[in-house]
Amino acid sequence: MTSEVEIAAKTAGDRTDKGRMTASRLSGDAIDAVVNARHPDPFAVLGPHEVAPGQWEIRAMIPTARSIEVLPWEGDAVLSTMERRHEAGFFVGRLEASRRPGYRLRVETGDGVAVRYDPYSYGPIMSDQDLVQIRDVGSDAHYRLLGAHSITVGGIEGFLFTVWAPTAQRVSVVGDFNEWDGRAHPMRLRHHAGVWELFIPELQPGRRYKFELKGPDGRLLPQRADPLAFASEKPPATASVLRKSTDYQWKDRAWMAERTAQDPRKAPMSVYECHLGSWARVPEEGNRYLTYRELAERLIPYVKELGFTHIEMLPITEYPFDGSWGYQPVSIYAPTSRFGTPEDFAAFVEAAHEAKIGLILDWVPGHFPNDPHGLGYFDGTHLYEHADPRQGYHQDWGTYIYNYGRQEVAAFLVANARFWLERYHLDGLRVDAVASMLYLDYSRRAGEWVPNRYGGNENIEAIDFLRRMNETVYANAPGAVTIAEESTAWPGVSHPTYTGGLGFGFKWNMGWMHDTLRFISKDPIHRRYHHHDLTFGLLYAFTENFILPLSHDEVVHGKGSLLGKMPGDRWQRFANLRAYYGFMWGHPGKKLLFMGGEIAQEREWNHDISLDWHLLDDPYHRGMHSLIRDLNKVYREYPALHERDTEASGFQWLVSDDADNSVIAWARRGDDENQIVLVVSNFTPVPREGYRLGVPLPGFYREILNTDAGLYGGGNVGNLGGVVTEDTESHGHPCSLTLTIPPLGTIMLALSPNDVPVQSA
Repeated sequence: MTSEVEIAAKTAGDRTDKGRMTASRLSGDAIDAVVNARHPDPFAVLGPHEVAPGQWEIRAMIPTARSIEVLPWEGDAVLSTMERRHEAGFFVGRLEASRRPGYRLRVETGDGVAVRYDPYSYGPIMSDQDLVQIRDVGSDAHYRLLGAHSITVGGIEGFLFTVWAPTAQRVSVVGDFNEWDGRAHPMRLRHHAGVWELFIPELQPGRRYKFELKGPDGRLLPQRADPLAFASEKPPATASVLRKSTDYQWKDRAWMAERTAQDPRKAPMSVYECHLGSWARVPEEGNRYLTYRELAERLIPYVKELGFTHIEMLPITEYPFDGSWGYQPVSIYAPTSRFGTPEDFAAFVEAAHEAKIGLILDWVPGHFPNDPHGLGYFDGTHLYEHADPRQGYHQDWGTYIYNYGRQEVAAFLVANARFWLERYHLDGLRVDAVASMLYLDYSRRAGEWVPNRYGGNENIEAIDFLRRMNETVYANAPGAVTIAEESTAWPGVSHPTYTGGLGFGFKWNMGWMHDTLRFISKDPIHRRYHHHDLTFGLLYAFTENFILPLSHDEVVHGKGSLLGKMPGDRWQRFANLRAYYGFMWGHPGKKLLFMGGEIAQEREWNHDISLDWHLLDDPYHRGMHSLIRDLNKVYREYPALHERDTEASGFQWLVSDDADNSVIAWARRGDDENQIVLVVSNFTPVPREGYRLGVPLPGFYREILNTDAGLYGGGNVGNLGGVVTEDTESHGHPCSLTLTIPPLGTIMLALSPNDVPVQSA
C-alpha cells in the first residue's frame, strides 16, 4: 500500500520556474487517502489547485453531497459542475482563471441545497510567532490561539479550530454541522509546532463539536472534547460548544480597582465555601439546579446578608461526573453548563462584584480524569500526562497526573489560571491537592514512585510550575490571590518565590483544623487532657499566611456534620459549636466555612440535594445563622481581628495553660496598638464566674460578642455589656478584669476608651 508520506509527495504539486505551484495529476491513491481520512496533508488535495497555467481544479470531500456546483464569490452564475470521483463524496470541478479563484460551493444533500464557502480555499491562519508562543509558560497564548475562535477571514465570519496533537497522523473537526464525520473537515498540520488548524466559514456559536484523531500507529481514537473549549454540553453529553470569547461586556471596573488597592493580608477575609449544585435546588421542578442567574439573585444577597467577604466555589470547570463535585474536570476553560452559559456565569460574577463579594475558584491543576473524551492519551501518546504510571497515575483517585516538565503542558495550565482571573474577573484561585503535586511519593509505597534527579521525593517540575503560576498570576491579575490546600509541613508555601517560597498568597491551615476539631469532639470532662490541641496551632500560626478552613472535606465520607461532631445533649451540641465558631473567628488567620455550617446542618452534606433550609424554622438553627452573621460583622468592623492576621505582633497570650477549666484567652491587636480585642473561651458546661484575667491596657472593655446570648439560643450568661479593669496584677499584667465566662461559650471584648461603662444599680 502506498505510504501517507508518498501520497503527500505525489499531491503536493511541482514548483514552476515562475514560483507558482502547479499540481500534478490527481492520483487514485490521493483520493483514496482523503476518502478514508488518512491523508496527512488534506490541503495538498482539497481546495483550488492550478493543474496547468490558467487551469484550476476545485476539489471537495463532502460525504453527504449528492451534487456540487462551483459559484463565484458573488452572484449565482455556475462556473463549474463538479464531477463525483468517488462514491464516498469526493468531487472535482474545473474552471479557468488567471489567478487563484475565489468561489463558493452550492451543495445538494438529502436536506436540500445550501451555498457554502470552502474551508480548503483558505491559506494558513496562525503565524509562526503564534506557534512559538504556545510553549511560553506564563503567556496567554494558549487561550488566545488554541481552541475554537470566532474570526473573520476575507470578510467571512467563521471559526478557526486549532489543537495541539504533535504525534497524531490525522486530526479532523467533527460536529453537528458535518454529521460527526471525520472525513468532512480534516485539519492542516503546522508541522514544527504540532498544532493543527482549520478555518470553517459561516459556523455560528452554539454548534457542537469535537476533534477526531488518528494516533501514530494509525488507530482511530475516541473523539475528544476540545482541551481549550470555552463551553461544553450539559453532562452526560460530552461535546464542546462553539462560543464567542467577547460575548460579555463587563461593568465591574470600580470593583477591580478597589480590589487592586487592597492588601489582602490586612483585609478581612471570611470565605463561604459553596457547591453551587447543592446550595439550593428546585424540588418542584424535578430537583433541578439553580441557574447561574438564579444563584446571582439568591446566593449573592444571602452571602452578603451574612457578612462573608468571599465565596469560594467548588470547581465549576466542566466535569463529567457529579460525584466528583468538580474535582475531576475535563474542560478546564469552560464553566460547567449545568447552571447555564458562559455569559450566565459572567453575570453571576458581576453580581457578586456589585455586592462587593469576591469570588474564588477551586482550581484543579493536580490531575485529570481518564474519561475517553478527555486529555488522557490525547493524540495516541501520553501527551498531557507522564507515560510512567509511577509518575503519571494517581492510584487513590484513578486519575492522570499532568507532566509539568513539558513546556506546552505547563503553559496550558498557567494560561488557564490567567484565563479565569482575566477573562472572568475572578478574584482568586484555591489550588487543590498541592501536597499531591509536591511529593513524588505522595500516597505511594516503596517501589511505586520514581525519585527526582537528586534522589529525593520532591517533584521538581511541579515546584517550578507552581512558582511560575504564582508569579504569573500576581504579575497579571492585580489584587487577586492564590491559596494552597497543602496539608504537610512544606516550608514557605505562602512565601515569595524570591525567598525560596512557592509564592502562594495564603495556605489552608489543615493542622489547626484537625487539632481543634479533635478537641471539640471530646466530651468536656476529657478536654483537660487534650488542651494542647487548642494551643499547638499558635506555635506555627505566623509561619505562613493562613486561612482557617472548616471545609467540605470535614462533612463527607461518613464524617458527619459539624454539629454531629459535638458531644452532649442538644443544648450542649449547639453551645459547643457556637463556642467553637467564636474561638475560630477570634483566632489569627482568615476564615472559611463550608455552606450548611452557618445553619448547623444536622446531616452530612449530600451533593445531590439542597441544604436543609427548613432548619431555619428552629430557634437553635436560626440562632446559629445569626451568630455567623454577627461574627462576620465584628471581624470586619474591628481591625484588631483582621489587620494582623498573619503577624505575630497582632497576637498576645493571656491564658494558655488553664487546662483544668478548659479556658483559653488572648488579645488581638490592630495596626493601632490601642486597638485591642480580647477573646475568651470556656469549653466546659460550667460557667466561670469571677474569673480574673490580666489585660495589657486599662479601661472599659465592652462585650462585643457572646456566643451564649439568648439571640443565638444561649442562656444569656455574660458581663452586662462590659467590664472595667481593676488595678490588680494578674497573668503578668498590672491590671485585670473580673469576668463571667459563660458555659460552653466564647466572648469577645473590645477596649473602648470612649464608652461609658454601664452602672450597676
